[in-house]
Amino acid sequence: MYKNRLRGFTLIELLVVIAIIGILSSVVLASLNTARSKGSDAAVQANLSTIQTQAEIFYGGTGANTYGTANAASSCSAATAGSLFAADATILKATGAADTANGAGTIVCNNSTTAYLVQAQLLNDNTKYWCVDSSGNAKQESAAVVGTATACL
Repeated sequence: MYKNRLRGFTLIELLVVIAIIGILSSVVLASLNTARSKGSDAAVQANLSTIQTQAEIFYGGTGANTYGTANAASSCSAATAGSLFAADATILKATGAADTANGAGTIVCNNSTTAYLVQAQLLNDNTKYWCVDSSGNAKQESAAVVGTATACL
């Protein structure tokens, strides 16, 4: 009688182990979701940094010391022809990648001939925005830019 008991686990022991594994996996999955959204925020920040670098290259080269035609559309996808955001292929790719990374968030692209601003909503906390501008600012903000602003808040 005792030999059968020593050969395996009881049903209660197996259920306890399965319950513990379930609890641990739920904790790990919750952590992974947070890490994914933080990864998306990092992708947005990296893409906006690329835009900032490329905008200065555009200014000194193709733009002939301007940021192109003023873009007051506030939308990267509806940028004015001849503006910094419509004329440079690298910037177009970076705004598209940032738009993909932040999911349904908004991206604002404004420029005048002497200044520009790009602001993207973050995925991890959709009340926060990442902003870069022609003054060299690259920072998190708690409010969206208003109108045709060309400098971070």
